[in-house]
Amino acid sequence: MSKTVDFYFDFGSPASYIAYARLPGVAAEAGAELVWKPMLLGGVFQATGNRSPVEVPAKGPYVLEDLKRWAQRHGVEFNHNPHFPINTLLLMRGAAGLQMHEPARFRDYVAAIFRAIWVDALNMNDPATVGAVLQRAGFDAPKILALTQQQDVKDRLRALTDEAVARGVFGAPTMFVGTQMFWGQDRLDFVREALVSNQETTSS
Repeated sequence: MSKTVDFYFDFGSPASYIAYARLPGVAAEAGAELVWKPMLLGGVFQATGNRSPVEVPAKGPYVLEDLKRWAQRHGVEFNHNPHFPINTLLLMRGAAGLQMHEPARFRDYVAAIFRAIWVDALNMNDPATVGAVLQRAGFDAPKILALTQQQDVKDRLRALTDEAVARGVFGAPTMFVGTQMFWGQDRLDFVREALVSNQETTSS
């Protein structure tokens, strides 16, 4: 499949969650492969000097309401998490680790974590809650925790985060179609158009 969409995301980003709910459909409609790129948003912020918009007092409440509007428009189940912000270091290592070592379970893990944070609004800063979520989703929680401590997994997440920064990523979600970068869950129409344009260029 020649067309791809690179999807850089972090579980702690509500906009990443909304993009996650919609992007597979966008890619499928265009006959494109969705390439999942788990990254650590905190690392991206540190490298780029950016920060979460909800940390801006005058902007935060608006952004949360706007996300609710987008979710409702596209039929995405969404609830603001009262425990936000979530420290996602171990959660993102889990994603990177499963992608490396158990790719068949990667999508199940992503679904379980996103749902726990942005639908069930659970406190995923709490290790016991994380363990319960993983067990309910059919994972061996101690095994996942052990996976997050492997050096190759730590290195992989760091490499993906560095890769994102090198490509110009400053926030989440960020998508790439070829060299074209699109930031935000409200840019998926542009992603769709880029895929169509890419298809027309390839076939002509």
